[in-house]
Amino acid sequence: MELSRSVISAPLPQPTLRPAPAPRLGRRLPFGAFSPPQPLSNVREHGCCISRALRPRQDWVEGWVRSNDTLVRSVPILVGGASLVAVLLNRAVSGIAAVADASSSQSRADILTLALSVTDILAGLVWLSIRPKSISPVVPRGIECKRVGPGVSNSALHELLWAWDSLTTATCCKSLVAVYGGNCVLQIGVAAGSPEDGNALTVDAQKFIQGSLYKSAMESKKQSYLANLALYPGRSELPFLPANTQALILQPIGDKGIAVVGGDTIRGFTSIDQAWIAMIADKLDATLSKSFNS
Repeated sequence: MELSRSVISAPLPQPTLRPAPAPRLGRRLPFGAFSPPQPLSNVREHGCCISRALRPRQDWVEGWVRSNDTLVRSVPILVGGASLVAVLLNRAVSGIAAVADASSSQSRADILTLALSVTDILAGLVWLSIRPKSISPVVPRGIECKRVGPGVSNSALHELLWAWDSLTTATCCKSLVAVYGGNCVLQIGVAAGSPEDGNALTVDAQKFIQGSLYKSAMESKKQSYLANLALYPGRSELPFLPANTQALILQPIGDKGIAVVGGDTIRGFTSIDQAWIAMIADKLDATLSKSFNS
């Protein structure tokens, strides 16, 4: 037995569409207000204003100074030299005696001008001799490796690999070592080569835990950022990292471990990177604690 259902359809009244008003420049919506999308005609009509508002503001003075760095550093020398020549010409053309007379106001003014000119010339010479050192990434000298410690579950390993992929994509990280529960649970990236067999040097977790870097980081329970690793004598406690590692972050993972993040650029980790690495460490702590407790 088949049942049939009849549906009576009637045309529904169409709502009246009102054209959206054109956006008013200089007006700000209150906090929390939602602005509906504008029709394509309005966007095209006012496209120049919208694109101008979204375009980042560029400081043309700063750009010109950067592109003409040598010329800008030479400006004090040019100004000082021109002032010095002008004073000497004025002294010669005006008919004033070449000998400085302390009682003459012109002589006193010329002496002050000469002193300022010499100061400008010396300042220009200092500017030309002292230049900021350009910082560029280096190629880590080592061997690519990927070692997973015993007792790491599949979910924890997936979490560790996700953290590694995220760090290498968004930061200058080139090496990552995670020590948790007294064992090295992950060593990935570029590692120092062993002088014996040429393979990647294995992390001695127990020796690393006894070092001052590990103890200071775990006692403070705060992230330790070594922006220029070459200036710190404690780098001898990290033989498993490439010799030319430029920057280092020691991030505690809860109360049982620490993450060693090595970078290829001096001061390459920004404040946002440091805060993000701290959040990743909290996530790893929750995952690794479940993995080792289960």
